[in-house]
Amino acid sequence: MPLRPTRPSNRALPLATACLAGAALLGGCGVPPELQPKPGGTVPQPSVSPSAVTLPPSFSLPPSAPPSSPGPFPELTVTDCQGRPGGDQIIAAVRRKSSILPGSGTVTVTRPPVCAGTWQYTVLTVPGREPLQVVTKGVPTSLDLVTAGTDICTVEVRNFAPPGIRITAGC
Repeated sequence: MPLRPTRPSNRALPLATACLAGAALLGGCGVPPELQPKPGGTVPQPSVSPSAVTLPPSFSLPPSAPPSSPGPFPELTVTDCQGRPGGDQIIAAVRRKSSILPGSGTVTVTRPPVCAGTWQYTVLTVPGREPLQVVTKGVPTSLDLVTAGTDICTVEVRNFAPPGIRITAGC
C-alpha cells in the first residue's frame, strides 16, 4: 500500500484562513484619531509629590494594643493548644458526655490536644483498647464533645470542623 502525503483536513483550511484574515485586520489597528495628541496641545503630566490621604471623621484605625485574651487558633493548620485545654480537660469532657471511657482506670493522653479555630483533636489510650481519637470544640472551661472513637469522620466533622482538624484526623 503506497503512502500518501498528508493533507490538512477540510475543516482546518477554512479555520486557518479565518485566523490569518482576523490577524491581518487587527494588525492594522492603531490609536483612533480622536485620541491622538493635537498639534500644539500639552499632555498632562503626573504630579511629582503625592498628596496625603485623610480619612473621613467617621473612620478611625483600630487600636494597636494586643487583645487582652488570646483568640481562637488558626483554622488551616493545627497548633499545640498550649495547655488550653489540657489532656485532663479532654478526658473529663469525654467522661461527662459519653460512656466510651471507663469511669475509673488509667487513661493516657497519647497525643496532646492540638487546636484549629475553636476545635481540638486529641488521641487517648485505654489499656486493652485501640487508641481513641477525640474531637471537641469550644472554650477549655466548657468543652463540647463532637465525637470520640476509632472512626471520627462523622458528618459534623467532615462538614463543620476547620481544615486543620479534618486533615489531622484523616477525614
